[in-house]
Amino acid sequence: MGDIIITRDLTKVYHGHIKAVDNLNINIGEGEIYGLLGPNGAGKTTTINMLTTRIASSSGTATVNGYDINKESLKVRKTIGVVPQDLTADEDLTGRENLTMVSQFYDVPKQEARERIENLLKLVDMTEPADRYVKTYSGGMRKRLELIVGLVHNPKILFLDEPTLGLDIQTRSQMWEYVRQIQKELDVTIILTSHYLEEIDALADRVSIIDHGKVLVTGSPQELKSSLNGDIITITFREQNEADAMKNIPGVLEVTDSGPNTVRVKVSNADESLPDVINFISTNKLSTMKLTVQKPSLDEVFLEYTGKDIRVEDPGDARKMMMNMRRLRQ
Repeated sequence: MGDIIITRDLTKVYHGHIKAVDNLNINIGEGEIYGLLGPNGAGKTTTINMLTTRIASSSGTATVNGYDINKESLKVRKTIGVVPQDLTADEDLTGRENLTMVSQFYDVPKQEARERIENLLKLVDMTEPADRYVKTYSGGMRKRLELIVGLVHNPKILFLDEPTLGLDIQTRSQMWEYVRQIQKELDVTIILTSHYLEEIDALADRVSIIDHGKVLVTGSPQELKSSLNGDIITITFREQNEADAMKNIPGVLEVTDSGPNTVRVKVSNADESLPDVINFISTNKLSTMKLTVQKPSLDEVFLEYTGKDIRVEDPGDARKMMMNMRRLRQ
């Protein structure tokens, strides 16, 4: 199978000089789950807004399922589903009524809509509560409903923005299984954004990390973790000058600042190097407050390439995505 989304030098400039997206080039294969990561302000939301035709690009091109995002926006909208991080279902309707309403937005024939809704409800174990009011649903049930709302019109591509935000870890794990099942049974391409990096690790076939509107690195989660070529020892000291002293430690790959009085020490193998690090600290009479050892993870990959910890988006971004979804349904 070929690429279902292709961007070539995709760029968005605001106010004549602010480049939110800067010559972005990505290829997303048909049927894959593709993770898009980046710190706040990295250009993720702008990229998604262009691919879903919410906004036009300033320059460059992109095709979604073979359709040009600027010249064939209506055709693009018919082939995509969008599930924003915020809850958009009408609480005063039942789950089934919400799904039926959305099917009408997309002009899905009634009989086809009924059959599709029934299949989708079964897919996420929502048949039993389907005729209850949404206001009575638990958080997990509401998220499952939101998930299939984006699939009522049988899209080829599904954009999932923070699909498990606010859920406990057990419910999140259940949601991951539903996402995998949807991708497998419906053969839909999924573009996933999440601040839970373990979620990206568990679900994504490939990941792109972007910052300042540019792609920094792309690969499978395992490829990205392997690219770090080492383990990380993070140490917090009582004083900043003690942290600075660690930059003189011999035999390590790299020492970088990581917050107040804190350094990240990269080593080839933490099991082998940790005694030497501790001996250096003891010999130089440094006062450690905290020491942690981390094997390669997507959190470390993210920090390595962006220099930042990933943070939850501003609530305003959730409201914007909700408005985007409503406009797409118009």
